[in-house]
Amino acid sequence: MTNSADPIPARIPGYDGGPLTHRPELLDERLFWLGHLSSCAQSSEDAQELLLGADYDDAGDFHAALYKRADWPAFTVPLAAGHRLHVVLRTFEDEAGTDYLLHHCDWERAELLAVDDGHFMGPALSWPELTAVADNGLPGGSTTDPHARLLLLLPALGDDDVPDDAVERLTSALRALVGVDDVEGLAVALLDGQGAPGTATWTTTGDRVRINDGPYSYRNPANRFALPPARLARVSAALAP
Repeated sequence: MTNSADPIPARIPGYDGGPLTHRPELLDERLFWLGHLSSCAQSSEDAQELLLGADYDDAGDFHAALYKRADWPAFTVPLAAGHRLHVVLRTFEDEAGTDYLLHHCDWERAELLAVDDGHFMGPALSWPELTAVADNGLPGGSTTDPHARLLLLLPALGDDDVPDDAVERLTSALRALVGVDDVEGLAVALLDGQGAPGTATWTTTGDRVRINDGPYSYRNPANRFALPPARLARVSAALAP
């Protein structure tokens, strides 16, 4: 499932921190997924119980050890035309979290699209964008497994119009990599809650730029911290399903 031949870049332009280390082997660890998806289950105690259950302490210990490292574990997912999504576990003491960035070698700096920590920023992805990235099959990243890609990027999702087959799709990924007792129940709970910022409504402008109405989203032009129009356009082009 994993691919260690193409490491994460030593430096992502415009992104401070690190050193970054390519850790594709973590994607084979069940306890990694329990912690990585925990923010998606914050909406209710039932969702947290479905995800963590009796593994709560073990998952917490596993991620506590990750966040004590001096290096920052990182993953990459290639997109069309040379774009890449980077997922970085930021191991700053007292400021640990996960950052989601989009980059292309022709850009001066990567675009920060979501931050998964106590001050969540996002969402970064609609459901069609998420599944398109998961399914593109392009080599050269941390994994080509669509299940792993879907779960890796799931905390950056926020979409109030997921299709009817989304539960089935997420259930398959959870069954393959997480293996909780009630897999379908967990999929329903995760799609209902969708992480700290909740869902968002996505629209397409006349210039075919995809934007949302999330109050914490860099892709909502109404927010004072939103990406400028030209950069919103290039993000949409890179993530286009």
